Amino acid sequence: MLSRKAEDYLEAILNVSEAMGHAKIKYIAETLELTPPSVIEMMKKLDRDGFVTYRKYDGVTLTEKGREVAVVIKDRHDTLKAFLEIVNVPEEIADKDACTMEHELHAITTKQIKNLVNFVKKSPGCPIWIDRFRKFCENGEHPDGGDGHELE
Repeated sequence: MLSRKAEDYLEAILNVSEAMGHAKIKYIAETLELTPPSVIEMMKKLDRDGFVTYRKYDGVTLTEKGREVAVVIKDRHDTLKAFLEIVNVPEEIADKDACTMEHELHAITTKQIKNLVNFVKKSPGCPIWIDRFRKFCENGEHPDGGDGHELE
């Protein structure tokens, strides 16, 4: 079982690799807002554990094992971010919160959120309830009546 921190590193390596074609320590450090020495330390550990291949000056590549984990984490992150954006969370906050949630939610919960996100995205046009929900968020009034404070 990997730590949350290790999962974040693997996801960052995947993201940097996809964006730049390769993953250098400098870019991983920038992505995670860490110092290069901290990244190198984790790369050595992940290399020992078989998740990456780290070569000084050549950067980092994910092993098959590392890529499998990184893809799962990235998918969770993307799913949760999309869900949060559907419920009107600003993108920057949705991205940060997805980082926290991706490690904490049960796999079944994440799967159902992904099903909802896919359902909404595949619905023809913008589902009317999304527009109605956005208006509700703005003024706190339900279009069908009620003040929106039933759970408070």
